[in-house]
Amino acid sequence: MPQLAFETFVPQLVWLVITFGFLYLMMARVALPRIATVLEERRDRIADDLDQAEQFKRQTDEAIAAYEKALAEARANAHEIAQATRDRLHEETERQRKSIEARLAEKIATAEKQIAATKEKALGNVRAVAIEVAEAVVTELLGNTDRAATERAVDSELK
Repeated sequence: MPQLAFETFVPQLVWLVITFGFLYLMMARVALPRIATVLEERRDRIADDLDQAEQFKRQTDEAIAAYEKALAEARANAHEIAQATRDRLHEETERQRKSIEARLAEKIATAEKQIAATKEKALGNVRAVAIEVAEAVVTELLGNTDRAATERAVDSELK
């Protein structure tokens, strides 16, 4: 095998040093600076993306806070409107109730007057009917009647 021949060992070492030196210079001057540039661009892009994400997060937090504030204001406003509506309806209902109660009181008073008049009229008729019935009974039993005595007896019993 030629690689293990000691006579060609020195030229192989020389070519190894030349090739290794050339490859080292190529890597140090061309490939590594390009790789470093790509890595630096990538690091900058990642940092920009992180800054932008942080900015979006702040904007989102601000939007959420504004939304929650608007929601709280809307709830308070709705509560105020509902309370005002309840109060207005309560007042209107109370006013209608009082109006109805007043009309009912008037009707009750009128009805009581009518009942009293009807009762008085009925009692007046009862007196007349009672006198006639008493007179008829007395006439049947005794044969003669005294109208004045019959009226006095009926009046004393009705009182």
